[in-house]
Parts: sequence; C-alpha cells; structure tokens
Amino acid sequence: MDSRQASLLSTVDPTVLGERLRAARRSRGLTQSELAGDTASTGYISRIESGQRRPNAKTLVELAGRLHVGIEELLGGLAPSEYDELRLALDFAELSLETGDAAEALGQAADVLDRARTAQIDEFVARAAYVHARACEALGELDDAVLELERLLAGDDLSLVHIRAGIALTRCYRDSGDLSMAIEKGQGLLDQLEGTGLEQVDEAVQLAATLASAYFERGDVSHAIRICRTAATRAEEVGSSTARASAYWNASIMEAHRGHTRSAIPLAEQALSLLGEGTDARNLALLRTQVGTMQLATDPPQIDEAMRQLNRAAEDLRWSSAAPMDIAKNDLALARALHAAGDAFGAIELSRRVHEVAVEASPLVAANAKAIEGISLSTAGDLSGARTAYGAAVNLLTGVGADRSAAQLWFELANLLEEAGDVESALAAYRSAAASTGLRSTTSSRIHT
Repeated sequence: MDSRQASLLSTVDPTVLGERLRAARRSRGLTQSELAGDTASTGYISRIESGQRRPNAKTLVELAGRLHVGIEELLGGLAPSEYDELRLALDFAELSLETGDAAEALGQAADVLDRARTAQIDEFVARAAYVHARACEALGELDDAVLELERLLAGDDLSLVHIRAGIALTRCYRDSGDLSMAIEKGQGLLDQLEGTGLEQVDEAVQLAATLASAYFERGDVSHAIRICRTAATRAEEVGSSTARASAYWNASIMEAHRGHTRSAIPLAEQALSLLGEGTDARNLALLRTQVGTMQLATDPPQIDEAMRQLNRAAEDLRWSSAAPMDIAKNDLALARALHAAGDAFGAIELSRRVHEVAVEASPLVAANAKAIEGISLSTAGDLSGARTAYGAAVNLLTGVGADRSAAQLWFELANLLEEAGDVESALAAYRSAAASTGLRSTTSSRIHT
C-alpha cells in the first residue's frame, strides 16, 4: 500500500468501506469465515463490514487479494491506470487553457474535479479547481472564477497551487473593480506566507506584484511602490527570470503612472526579455500591451513601434489563456495607435468593438473606448457624434468607483468636452476627476452671518 492509499484508508468512512467489502465478498460468493481465512477472525470481518472497525493496511491488502479487487476500489479511490488517466486529462486541460481554448479547459477541468473529489485525491482536486477557475476567468465569467477560488483558498494549505489561486483571486477582484477585496485577499495571503519559506518562491513575488497593482489602482501609490521594491529585492534573491520579470514589470507601471514614461520603457523591455525566455504566453502578451501603450505616451509617440508590439500582443492573446478583457484592453491601445497614425475610421470601428465587449464587465474600459471613439469622430469631422460619445463615456464613468484610473479618464474627458465646447460638462468632469483622487473643498462659497 502506497502513501496515497494509506492516506485514503485513514480518511475513508468505515461504514462506506465496510459496505464495499461486503459487496465484493458477496460478488465472489464467499462467506465471512472464508474471507477471514487465517488473516482475521470471522467476528472481526463482521465488525469491519458493519463499519465498527477500520482495518489496518496489512489486513486490507490481504483481504483485497483474497477478493481479487484493487485496494483503490475498496477505498473509493482510483486504480493506477485511472489515476494516470486523470493526471493526463488535467495536463490536457492546463494545455488547452494556455493555448487559448478556455472552453475545452473548462470542460476537462470540471470532469477531473468531479472525479477527483469522488476519489478524494486532494492534489488533483486543488489543481483541477484552479484550472477550472482560470478557465472561467478566461471566458470572462469572473463571478464563477471568484467563487471557485474562494472555495480553494478556504483551507489552511499553503501549497504553490494555493498561492497561484491567491494571485488569480486578487487579480479577479482587481479587474472587476473591487479593489478593497483584492487588497484584503492578496495582503492576507502574503502575510500568511511570511516565515514559512514560501515567501521566497516565484509565486510569492508574483502575488506581491499583483497586490501592489491593486494598491496602486486604489491610489495608495507609496505603499504600492514599497511592496514592489520588496518584491524586486526578493526576485533578485530568488534569481528566476519569472520573478524578476514580475518585479521589473510592476516597477515600469509605477514609473509610467508617475509620468516617467521614458524611465518606464527600459524596465518593461527588461521584463519582456525575461518573460520571452519562458512559455507564459498570456503574461508576455499583456506586457507587450503595456510596452505599446507606454510607447504611445512618449513625446513624440513611437507609433510604429507601438503598433508592432500591440499587433504582436493581439496575435499572442488569441492563442493564450487571456480573458476577454485582456484582449479588449489591447484592442483599446490599438485603437489609440490607429488614431495617432491618422486612421480615424479604423479607430472608431475598433473602439466600438471594445465598448461592446467591456460595457458589462468593465465600465472603465468601456468609458475609455467611448472617449477614443469621440476623439476619432472629432478628427473625422463628426462633432455631434463626438459629443454623443463623450456623453456616453461620462455616463459610464459615473458608475465607476473613485480610483486613480477613473480620475485620469475624468481629467481627459474634461479636456475633450472643453475642446468640444461643452464647458458645463467639462467643469463637472474636472470636479469628478478631483473627487476620484480624494480631493475635497475645505472652504465654502457661502458667507455665513
């Protein structure tokens, strides 16, 4: 009996085990005395079958041999061939996810998860649950992904699979706009890792980087930078290309948002080079999106190079485990690039497509798409259409919480509305931009007497 079977024996319900033993004995046409032989007394066999006793490993092996059944069959687990089949199916599900077939991954993972839970194979349950959740995320079903990941993280286990699940959960909450929950879950797991030795693994560095991005989105810039610096130090200690890439990537984001675009691009390119050494197609594509976006933000913008990065990212995203919003964000950057390159009509078409994808899942991305549509319509001479698009962006932003990204878009919209001649709406947008950063007036316009 191997260690996995021994673990099953220690956890299987004695009553269930007894029923399986009785059914196997009867199917062989044996009496309790014949089954007992010289291994145990007839009374002991009776107590096992009634669930009053749990046999030890040696006894169960001898009884299974006499019954010509596998140990796994009695324990409710899987035979070795079935175990290998299940592992292969899970490997296939992971491969399907990483090559962009999220629907296939979802079905395969669901089947493995059901069989692994029935057989009580915890290692497969955790892996299958994680793949199932990632597939839900890739299909844009963030609520289903969150529920699966929350269940997976409910225990006290701190395996690598659980850390990866924590990264995914933090990311899902962040991408859905629930920054408070993203920070609560990410920070809680990061605190748990301290002192366990797991704080030095690649996944811990990636968790810290994901958490930092949530803090940054909420406006806690200083804290986000401190987390990134700690993660960068640990990444250098770990020495792996993946960990170092995560650290450089997030450092570049911080620099870009602080307005230091030219400093940010070399950091992102270092991360791009490091990720290019591995097989993480999704993150490599997302990083290309970031590099392209930053290249558009330089003065003057590096339009041709940005288009090259963004088109390459679009191609990679189609064949990776990317979520619909990953693709939408890259298309959003491409729409900006098309406008910058003078292709207003191409930008209009693409920004409208992004809006359709994002309007339910991410109002902020949808609002950005409407803003780009408005700019492009204005360039094409359709001022009325531009004002309508800006109005739609304002309506979408009104339902978005206060964070750094919302503040930036409010400010951009204010400028665009002012240029379009809608001074009143522009003033309201400037006020919303200030409110999204946490600024409030400390004086009153009224004189109290």
